[in-house]
Amino acid sequence: MNGTETGKDTRIRRTGYGVFFLSGICAMSSGVVVSLLREQYGLSFAQTGTLLSMMSIGNMLAAFLAGWLPGKIGTRAAILLLCAGYTLGYSGTALTGTVVLLMTAFFLVGLAKGAALNRCTVMAGMHTENRTRSMQILHSCYACGALLCPFLITALSGVNEKMPLAGLAAAGLAMWLLLASSGMEGRNRIEEGPAQKKDRSFLRTKTFWLLTAMVFCQNAAETGVTGWLVTYYREQEILSGVLSAYAMTIMWSATLIARLLIAFVLPIRNRAKALCVMGAGCAVLYALMIPLTDPAPAITVLFLFSASIAGVNPMSTGMTGKHMSPESMGILLPIAACGGILMPAVIGFAANQFGLQTGMLINLIPCLGIMILGGILWKNEKKGETT
Repeated sequence: MNGTETGKDTRIRRTGYGVFFLSGICAMSSGVVVSLLREQYGLSFAQTGTLLSMMSIGNMLAAFLAGWLPGKIGTRAAILLLCAGYTLGYSGTALTGTVVLLMTAFFLVGLAKGAALNRCTVMAGMHTENRTRSMQILHSCYACGALLCPFLITALSGVNEKMPLAGLAAAGLAMWLLLASSGMEGRNRIEEGPAQKKDRSFLRTKTFWLLTAMVFCQNAAETGVTGWLVTYYREQEILSGVLSAYAMTIMWSATLIARLLIAFVLPIRNRAKALCVMGAGCAVLYALMIPLTDPAPAITVLFLFSASIAGVNPMSTGMTGKHMSPESMGILLPIAACGGILMPAVIGFAANQFGLQTGMLINLIPCLGIMILGGILWKNEKKGETT
């Protein structure tokens, strides 16, 4: 963004924050929901992992559709169509236990998650003078929603087993209504108008692809934890019953604190170096976390792990700099989303064969990937290689 920030820019950016907050509630509740569905319907580890992967497939497809559909039916219609997935998907899980229909429901939830991520990234990233700070605030709003999801689910579980799903469908509807009332234009002339020549020079930059790989690893590592941790803690009897759902609260409390510190307190001058350090922290802490069986140490290390990985996504996305656009995000986000498709399924199938703890240990691979890619970016930066 060039020039002085306007009131319209502020309104668009704040709408993005609000939408992403509600998306955080709906998207991160999926890890708790699959654990509940596994208990209710006797799903296997492989089936549970498939549900999570279907959500990630929807997330990836949404990133493509969010770049293509606006040119066919307009921005407003495209985003509202895709973001209806939260309400439709969670309503569907409340109505049936058939695996195929559950897969369809999680696919719709993924569509809404991906559409919200794409649109909010553009709203927050292209309407501010400080892109890195805005991205950290945007993802902090997401973390706030994720932080609240276990409380919402626990409160509604006291009514009956279907109410948490109905509550999530209602949260999805609230997000949809916020988007519908935001004054979003049918066709965004600045972002998508025919007179605007699309810049695809980012495809020739080494840094863009390294950052895409970084967010791929971050998605894989984070989805492996958010999708499987509640089930893992229940199966290993580290935390049981309602308490296991609050593992998500611990995780997203740390995420929120870390993102706010990065945005407002910590003077990070070398972002590539910071990503390398974050990756090293993720790898070491994850390797320590999985073998732990006592609740207190396990929760403590989870908190530290979550703080370590919290800044990776927004910092990596913010580092795209002048190359941030709907087109570049339409490439980066869906490729990165493949990490979220792959890892939950791999964990599920490995758990069926070798046990859930072994499956969870596989998630160490993308944590190491973050560290290695951060090191490459740091090395390239020191050499003056930024393209």
